[in-house]
Amino acid sequence: MRLGPSLRAIVVVFLLVAGCSDLEQPAATETHEWTLDQRSWNMGTFAVMAELVDYGVKRLALSAALPPEEMDLVVDDAFEIAAGHSVGVYRETNFLVTDLFSAELTDGKHVLFLSHASTLLAYQGLKTEKEHLVQQGQYEGAARTDIARRFGKLLSYPDSTIEKMLSR
Repeated sequence: MRLGPSLRAIVVVFLLVAGCSDLEQPAATETHEWTLDQRSWNMGTFAVMAELVDYGVKRLALSAALPPEEMDLVVDDAFEIAAGHSVGVYRETNFLVTDLFSAELTDGKHVLFLSHASTLLAYQGLKTEKEHLVQQGQYEGAARTDIARRFGKLLSYPDSTIEKMLSR
């Protein structure tokens, strides 16, 4: 499969972003000293994710989880970036906690979702289904794992990644 230059650049940037667990400043060069602040990093990764959703590589992409006051500072720019890619943005203030992610990652934080309308509706339906299972005392075992797997599928994670995340 041949990738065009734009998609190839997206894949390279995505792989670099996905592989970085800590933000490190690039080394200074003789001609220019590079600095990168956290806001710029977040907006850059958001732009990459918007393009991945726009091109159909991902169904649902997530921004970094940020405290509400920090999200307030970037949300307008995020909407502008998403609009440039014909992708919807949804500000989630009560993230769907499943066995894929630790609750501490999003507790008290907001996350921006990038998706098309049908994917957002699927996410909201999954969230409602989980709430119903919890209320009925049935959010355990296979039902609990099913919700997590389906959330992973919305995020376009391969089955092997979902299983690895569930085994942690």
